[in-house]
Amino acid sequence: MNPEIEKALGALAAGAPLRKATASLLGALGYRSNRTLETGSVPEFLEDLQANTRLTDKQRSLFESWLSVDVVFQFSGDEIGRKQAMLFDVHGFDAGRHGSFLFLAVELRQGEYSRARLAESTRAVNRLFKMPVIVLFRCLSTVTVGAVHHRSHKVDKSKDVLEKVTLVKDIRAENPHRAHVEILADLALPRMMKDRVTSFDDLHAAWERVLDIEALNRRFYSELFDWFEWAVNTCRFPDDGAGAGGIERHVIRLITRLLFIWFMKEKDLIPEELFDENFARKALKGYTSDQTDYYRAVLQNLFFATLNTEIEQRAFDTDIPEPHRDFTKYRYRNLMVDPEAFVKRLERVPFVNGGLFDCLDDFGVPVPGKRHIDAFTDNIATQGKDLDVPARLFFDPARGLFPLFRHYKFTVEESTPLDREVALDPELLGRVFENLLAAYNPETKANARKATGTYYTPRQVVDYMVEESLTEALAKNAQPTIQGDEFWRERVRYLLDWELAKADAGDFFEPGEKESLVQAIAALKVLDPAVGSGAFPMGVLHGLTLALRRLDPDNRLWEALQTERARAEAASAIDTADRAARDEELLEVSRIFETYRDSDFGRKLYLMQNGIFGVDIQPIACQIAKLRFFISLVVEQEVNDELAANYGIRPLPNLETRFVAADTLLGLGAYKQQVLRSQRVMALENKLQQVRERYFNARFRQEKMRLRDEDTNLRAELASELEADFGHDDARQVAEWDPYNQNTRAGWFDPEWMFGVIDGFDVVIGNPPYIQLQKDGGRERKRYQNAGYETFASMGDIYQLFYERGIGLLKPGTGTLAYITSNSWLKAEYGRKLRRWFTEHHTPLSLIEMGKKVFTAIVDTAILTVRNGKGEPVACRAVDIEQASNGRFPPTGQDWGTVQPEGERPWMALSSIERTVMEKMEAVGKPLKEWDISIYYGIKTGFNAAFIVDQATRDALVAEDPKS
Repeated sequence: MNPEIEKALGALAAGAPLRKATASLLGALGYRSNRTLETGSVPEFLEDLQANTRLTDKQRSLFESWLSVDVVFQFSGDEIGRKQAMLFDVHGFDAGRHGSFLFLAVELRQGEYSRARLAESTRAVNRLFKMPVIVLFRCLSTVTVGAVHHRSHKVDKSKDVLEKVTLVKDIRAENPHRAHVEILADLALPRMMKDRVTSFDDLHAAWERVLDIEALNRRFYSELFDWFEWAVNTCRFPDDGAGAGGIERHVIRLITRLLFIWFMKEKDLIPEELFDENFARKALKGYTSDQTDYYRAVLQNLFFATLNTEIEQRAFDTDIPEPHRDFTKYRYRNLMVDPEAFVKRLERVPFVNGGLFDCLDDFGVPVPGKRHIDAFTDNIATQGKDLDVPARLFFDPARGLFPLFRHYKFTVEESTPLDREVALDPELLGRVFENLLAAYNPETKANARKATGTYYTPRQVVDYMVEESLTEALAKNAQPTIQGDEFWRERVRYLLDWELAKADAGDFFEPGEKESLVQAIAALKVLDPAVGSGAFPMGVLHGLTLALRRLDPDNRLWEALQTERARAEAASAIDTADRAARDEELLEVSRIFETYRDSDFGRKLYLMQNGIFGVDIQPIACQIAKLRFFISLVVEQEVNDELAANYGIRPLPNLETRFVAADTLLGLGAYKQQVLRSQRVMALENKLQQVRERYFNARFRQEKMRLRDEDTNLRAELASELEADFGHDDARQVAEWDPYNQNTRAGWFDPEWMFGVIDGFDVVIGNPPYIQLQKDGGRERKRYQNAGYETFASMGDIYQLFYERGIGLLKPGTGTLAYITSNSWLKAEYGRKLRRWFTEHHTPLSLIEMGKKVFTAIVDTAILTVRNGKGEPVACRAVDIEQASNGRFPPTGQDWGTVQPEGERPWMALSSIERTVMEKMEAVGKPLKEWDISIYYGIKTGFNAAFIVDQATRDALVAEDPKS
């Protein structure tokens, strides 16, 4: 900690003169100047500055919460001075494009201020000045520092374009968070000068580096990965039955649970003291850091008997026989100094549900065929056998997990393309898990460990792919008022544009168009077939939530659709129990929108329930994806008064039937090939689907267990009915797939059986794995070579099969696929079948060559968007990102090239060079068809000037004529 900065922050406590206190803080950072200005009132300040830049009424409204504003000072090269420059061996300080910084101090009215509002205010005030403006906001004793990224206008270099706002938010003037003090210390001028900053452009860039949350994320991941490896080498857990890597999976699961809890702690939903070693010493008998008692008595009881148990049901259990005990009851009374005081301490912790804190033990003691995965047991004989998680892993001052967490500031607000906070948000933690999964997987372990935290799909790539695919889907599924509206697609794209997120969509859509778009969103079905950490499903959730917020700000249209759906399902209920459940769901729709009228909660909940799905071959990946969705719902809720049920926190839904562990590339087989199934089979299938839909909203353990039992019995009945018609193997597969088992995966995937999706998905999106089929003795090749893939190539890569499988999961004629994969299939011999298949059967829409910009030094990548089926001819847009303006992503309009369709070749017209290649190959007796020419663009020699052929063709050409 920095005492000088802490003292200066203390001077910013409520009531202290703001300008003087802010100047003191800046002085502690090395920024001093006498260039100041009296501003008068806030209206006078605005009127004086609007001569050249007019603010809209909406922008002016941002200043209504300002009590006062002070120009603290303007900081220029003169203030740095020759003496200071020479001290750091900097000879002169150039103005650069920017000649100074301006520091403003703003006093806010008492109230709650979201990150978005503070970011908008920072952007608005920066519009009024030519130089970068750093704004310090004070509300009572809380301080926020805001800065906005400036870049030069591409056409008029004298003008600035304002991009993303970065905030250091909610700094406590008294007792500041360590992370906030360290961020401010990193912004100090002497530290900048040591990095040889020689102009205000350099200084601006240096501030951005300090405020760069990407760097923050990499640093956090690096430290967390060191802890992960320490824990893997230290802990002992029971065998989870999922093969090699069991310890790693246990540790990853532990991290997911604790990070979710840490976010809850940020919302004051869990007591801070539980994670302090002094609490452990006082609460546990004979505590030592080498024992597992803290993990058992505190953390396991918090996981299973608190967060997974309704408040009124929490208690120690002494009566139920060991093999059949209720895992929601507290354990380890014998380890605690005062067990009842411990229960009392947790009574204000809400019940969250959701499955993340389900105990994974089958029974309390080992039973043949059952597993003891979490080892949550009072059985003294088995407590020390399989479980050893020393408390030092959590508390060690130098290496412990909780000191690591405390070193960083966490925020429950996710970053957007418009604003971000210098803190760890749920999206950044998604990246952490993506890296952990990659470092744990045998196929990616080596590369991921070399990448040191950069092994993930960047947010801007996710946002681009989501926008492209959702624009295509919504433009197809919703209808403009005027048929043939050529601007319809662009208006839909505008709706999903984060840079316009604050703009009113009302002027761009007629009432009927709004209703049509909301209906299309409600009906949309999106799948990520290799979900990983959930980056793409989260991107889809954010994109659709943004669209709904802009189309239907008061949730009226969205509520009406959910009410209509629930009413229809209630009317079609089969039996009394199902009808009662559906009637309750109908009432719940009303309660949700009454409580969350101005919130995204209802939008997100019903998008999760009806439209977003994920599959991954790793069960732990599905757990991580669910964690991100859970956090996204938790952040929309606020603690209510003590009279409210569960303190106003709505228990989370159960996402087991939305994210499933399965092999996406293999189908069900003979069962799905049978068009005609008996009335009994169809009735059982329908009943099973209704049980799983009811499970989504089931809150209480007793209800969940009843529905699970009903699911098991229905699957057994169905297997018996199917065995006679379809054979034992298919019937067994259907009966054995248990969506509620978090430690197993199905060896097949079927969207109808698992998700109730019959007609296909509107969008399939993701980042499939890159695994060579011939690797490990051809293990993957043997698995999939007889699975019926037209594009199978024995020397190819597994992501090629994901292309064909993904297209097969789409709605015919309208579904859209968007993948980012290695680009090798575009030019290699093994990609020829896939290229031909796309050419003959589908409609490619766009292709972006990414090079190695996305996954640093690991693999060249490309983004392909393609429509299922051969519709009307469409020009395939294409671009090499390295040739785009300033190498920026996504590419702008002038960067794209379009390749017009010709005849039977919808991707592109043949260039003269390609025709020459074909003629030469025909001359040597090796005629080529048009699809044999690679679609890999030789953009560096001119967009339409050259195409690169595959290696075999190249070798043949060189053999015939070296000059060719």
